[in-house]
Amino acid sequence: MRLIAFDFDGTLSDSEMTVLLGKRKAVAEEMADITERAMNDEISYAQSLRKRASLLEGLEIEDAEAAYGEVELRPGAADLIARLRDAGHHVAILTGGFERGVERALEKEGVEVDSIVANRLPVERDRLTGDVEGPLVEGTKDEALESLADELDARLSHSVAVGDGANDLPMLEVAGLAVGFEPKAAVRPSCDEVVTSMYELGDLLAERAIVRKSK
Repeated sequence: MRLIAFDFDGTLSDSEMTVLLGKRKAVAEEMADITERAMNDEISYAQSLRKRASLLEGLEIEDAEAAYGEVELRPGAADLIARLRDAGHHVAILTGGFERGVERALEKEGVEVDSIVANRLPVERDRLTGDVEGPLVEGTKDEALESLADELDARLSHSVAVGDGANDLPMLEVAGLAVGFEPKAAVRPSCDEVVTSMYELGDLLAERAIVRKSK
């Protein structure tokens, strides 16, 4: 068994959750700018996440749920997850994004993963509070990956991490195989391999004998 860890926004999904939520409050452009600065390592991820969450204060939960419902997996992602799990690997999603959006995207495709480590947007009186909570606000993805490896008694040197942005750097740097998915310029030097689609990633993992070749 290997531990395979995916980032979500920008990697498994090309939907940016905070932007979809921001559209519901007409702050999507501000959200996108903050996100881009964080992914390029211009500001800390925790700082960017709190800034984006604060812009959502007062958003009705119905509108938030509608935004989560728009989140989608990339083409080929569901099939690759299923193949990895069929091969006996533990598939994890480690994201600074929001658990509910990840769950909705997986449900839509009828696929499951073994672990989701994600953040949450608290709700009071059926509206978002503007706060954010969870293990990956201040916590980092290398810590999350190492914790999962310990729980599973899996060798970190055999793990695979797939990500695209600066907040993925910690897990890419400790994983046995670091794969950049159309990585940002600041991330590319830390990647062992770079791919541009889930199909290309599947071929790479098949070459490494981690999954069987797609039929």
